[in-house]
Amino acid sequence: METKTRETHRLIASDRVEGTAVYNPEGERLGTIERFMVDKISGQVEYAVLSFGGLFGIGHKHYPLPWKALVYDTDKGGYVVSVTKEQLEGAPSYEGEAEQPDYDDAYNMRVYSYYGLTYI
Repeated sequence: METKTRETHRLIASDRVEGTAVYNPEGERLGTIERFMVDKISGQVEYAVLSFGGLFGIGHKHYPLPWKALVYDTDKGGYVVSVTKEQLEGAPSYEGEAEQPDYDDAYNMRVYSYYGLTYI
C-alpha cells in the first residue's frame, strides 16, 4: 500500500501508528503504542495500548491510555501524554493477553479518572 493511501493530512492507517513512541511532556520516552481498542458501535478509538517497561521486549506491561489523553507532536514524531514514568507505573495495566481487562464501564471509568478524564 502506498504511503499516500495510508496517511492523509488528518488520517493515518493504524499500522503506521502501532509502534509509534509515546513521551511525557518533559520529552522522556515512555514506550510505544502496541494496539488500539476501538468501540464497535461508534467506530471511535477509545484507547491506545502502551507497551512500557521491561527489557528488550521482555517483562513489559500494557497500559490502556484514553485516546483523548494523547496529543501528537510533529517535532517528536510521536504522541505525548501528561504523566511521569512514576505516575504511569501506578496506572491501570495488565501483563499478558490472559490478563487483558474486560473494558467494562467500571474499568473504563477507573482508567479515564486516573488520567483526569470523564468517561461517558
